[in-house]
Amino acid sequence: MSYWLMKTEPDTYSWDDLVRDKKTTWDGVRNFQARSNLKAMKKGDMVFVYHTGEEKSIIGLAEVTQEFFPDSKDKDWVAVEICPKKKLKRAVSLATVKSDKRLAAMALVRSARLSVQPVKKEEFERVIDLSEA
Repeated sequence: MSYWLMKTEPDTYSWDDLVRDKKTTWDGVRNFQARSNLKAMKKGDMVFVYHTGEEKSIIGLAEVTQEFFPDSKDKDWVAVEICPKKKLKRAVSLATVKSDKRLAAMALVRSARLSVQPVKKEEFERVIDLSEA
């Protein structure tokens, strides 16, 4: 199993929208590295949902339910389908991630603008621990 982080502007599509919809097609990604990350996702992989904007926090955990397929809006790009698994007990802010030495190498810190990012297993576990503290 692999772990990922997907960013979303909560005014456009939030964690609550994902919960309401029960699943969604994660499309509209127009960055080559992010597209490569979408292509690498496998069914069953876990995904942190990160709210951008003023919130700047990891808010929930989703699961990849369908591996990449052509984006319906532009066939040169790809999408995946995800479903919500659980809202984190406590959102983990970007400030918290940046202040944790164990997360210093996390893509969220190093590649802040990348909308779809890999997360190492130990980073995933640390974020879960922080959310339960």
